[in-house]
Amino acid sequence: MAVLSEALTQILIPASALIGIGFALLQWLLVSKVKVSADYGKKDGYKDKLIEDEEEGAENADAVIKCAEIQNAISVGATSFLFTQYKYLGIFMVAFAVVIFLFLGSVKGFSTQSEPCTYNPGNLCKPALANAMFSTIAFLLGALTSVLSGFLGMKIATYANARTTLEARKGVGKAFITAFRSGAVMGFLLAANGLLVLYVTINLFKLYYGDDWEGLYESITGYGLGGSSMALFGRVGGGIYTKAADVGADLVGKVEKNIPEDDPRNPAVIADNVGDNVGDIAGMGSDLFGSYAESSCAALFVASISSFGITHDYSAMSYPLTISAMGIVICLITTLFATDLAEIRHVSEIEPSLKRQLLISTILMTAGIAVVSFLALPSEFTLFNFGTEKAVKNWHLFFCVSIGLWAGLAIGYITEYYTSNAYSPVQDVADSCRTGAATNVIFGLALGYKSVIIPIFAIAIAIYISFSLAAMYGVAVAALGMLSTIATGLAIDAYGPISDNAGGIAEMAGMSHKIRERTDALDAAGNTTAAIGKGFAIGSAALVSLALFGAFVSRAGIKTVDVLTPKVFIGLIVGAMLPYWFSAMTMKSVGSAALKMVEEVRRQFNTIPGLMEGRAKPDYANCVKISTDASLREMIPPGALVMLTPLIAGTLFGVETLAGVLAGSLVSGVQVAISASNTGGAWDNAKKYIEAGASEHAKSLGPKGSDSHKAAVIGDTIGDPLKDTSGPSLNILIKLMAVESLVFAPFFAAHGGLLFKLLRTFPDYPMEMWPPSCRL
Repeated sequence: MAVLSEALTQILIPASALIGIGFALLQWLLVSKVKVSADYGKKDGYKDKLIEDEEEGAENADAVIKCAEIQNAISVGATSFLFTQYKYLGIFMVAFAVVIFLFLGSVKGFSTQSEPCTYNPGNLCKPALANAMFSTIAFLLGALTSVLSGFLGMKIATYANARTTLEARKGVGKAFITAFRSGAVMGFLLAANGLLVLYVTINLFKLYYGDDWEGLYESITGYGLGGSSMALFGRVGGGIYTKAADVGADLVGKVEKNIPEDDPRNPAVIADNVGDNVGDIAGMGSDLFGSYAESSCAALFVASISSFGITHDYSAMSYPLTISAMGIVICLITTLFATDLAEIRHVSEIEPSLKRQLLISTILMTAGIAVVSFLALPSEFTLFNFGTEKAVKNWHLFFCVSIGLWAGLAIGYITEYYTSNAYSPVQDVADSCRTGAATNVIFGLALGYKSVIIPIFAIAIAIYISFSLAAMYGVAVAALGMLSTIATGLAIDAYGPISDNAGGIAEMAGMSHKIRERTDALDAAGNTTAAIGKGFAIGSAALVSLALFGAFVSRAGIKTVDVLTPKVFIGLIVGAMLPYWFSAMTMKSVGSAALKMVEEVRRQFNTIPGLMEGRAKPDYANCVKISTDASLREMIPPGALVMLTPLIAGTLFGVETLAGVLAGSLVSGVQVAISASNTGGAWDNAKKYIEAGASEHAKSLGPKGSDSHKAAVIGDTIGDPLKDTSGPSLNILIKLMAVESLVFAPFFAAHGGLLFKLLRTFPDYPMEMWPPSCRL
């Protein structure tokens, strides 16, 4: 038995979650001390040094008032969009909940009789109708938690953006701490809420299920499905919104009118800043919550049909939750290194500080995993391995979680190498702008393809080691290891859009060039950390999808997935095509919306007298409306493709074909997602490299408005939908299809393959009996 008792486990998990929520509230309180009012800076003796670089900009009080107005406009726009989006998602949520209940309830004809357990036929389990009902409830809880995660992230980001701008006037260090603390609020709230809701749901469900842990944890998989389905629409809808505005603002503003980024004369500038919050913050928050929920559900499901579940060892069964609880505590300690134990004094220290967060959290978490593995697990136990039992020791699971954690760090650092303008790959892309946009695009695509190599090897090594040591459960906890430091990862990720917004507000408020330089430095580091965050999300999605795939194969009763079988192979090749179909839909959606945005921005510059001279205000609301309408309309077809594919494949073609679809989409989707995200990130930072002019090489390519800079802007606009719409959404595609297949596996196993069953009912007449016209 484990050293950690059930009672202590029941205390430690919710206590860690509550500590995380408390720490998030503390960070929010510290951020809120920065007042967005005309009296800003007078109380603490900053008044004299506050405006040391401000002679060129607006007056102090005027600048603060403008900051408050702009912040309010961004916040109102983001809140309005999300509320409208959530109305649509609410309808979908209810409709899909009904589908789950009807499909799963029909497995045994809506019977209320107890049934022999699937994996232990000698025992009786709760009826299929109960599993249908509780899976539906879990789905709704996961969906609501996902929506809450995204919405809270957006509110925090819009609260912090102007405060980061104002702190930039005291120095880059103060602005960095404000942006990072704001990111930490989101990171800790999401990690703690996700853990707490899952813990409470399991304990409430247990009141009904009792000793039927197989049924309990099978129904809990609905929690992961709810989280990811909301994340898909959030990522796609938010990505279309933000990139339509961004492309429109850049192409007309920078390339045609030669005005700075975030210039208040640009009609699309408010929509662009709103988009950072609804796409990069709300969408990303829901996405990572979905990954966390699915990896936890996959591990819990496999454990429930292993010795942990059979012997009802609660401490060992709760190992995935205990790992997440330890992660919250480790991330809390790590955050203090950035906010309290070290101070940023120069812009060159920003990126190293963020990278140290990843390294410190990984080292400390490795020790934390060792503690949890040796206290929460028995020294020896068995795990389900496709119909057999695999003998495993507790140190095996320590290595499985650790390999996932360190693979995540490797993917993060490789992503940073390929997307940061401090290294040669991005500098080469920037240099290619000398000869125009075409060579920039060629170099950027090549960089993206090359950046796939090492992350795929890292994922492959993690899969091989974890599967060899602990079968499919090892892969599931490796994914959980990669996500165990999710609070720090999200803090770093959310820091980027907050800094981007802060720079936009500084430009629109008319602050001095040096203030903008500081916010640009924060933003450039944020672009790289956002790419690192996407790398983590994609890597963890690959591991999560494989674990869910294994759970689906087990639950559907498939003995082997043989790719030489026609049923499997057709699924494999169609599944490999799906990421391209999905990417085509999302890219086209951004392109269509951007087209309308470009036309609207041009129209306003051509028809509003005095707009270019700054004497008239643009119509921001019209551009916001274009982005809103496009995203709400265009998010439905890609979402329907992902949600309907498993249902159609499983119902019409059966579980073997669906297994092929899942394998094909996983293998293809990971490659496309990494390539798209890194290509877009590299183009963005190549543009910023030229704009900053921080080296002799960069100066030779600039300044802003030069032909090289215009070529870089074109590359950046091509990369926008790749890195912020298609790329990040693909990791949701592969894991959402896998978790949906797992939830519906009982139905597919009982009633799936209708088309093949129908073909088998036709009599096999010899050719001589065919009508003459039908003979060969």
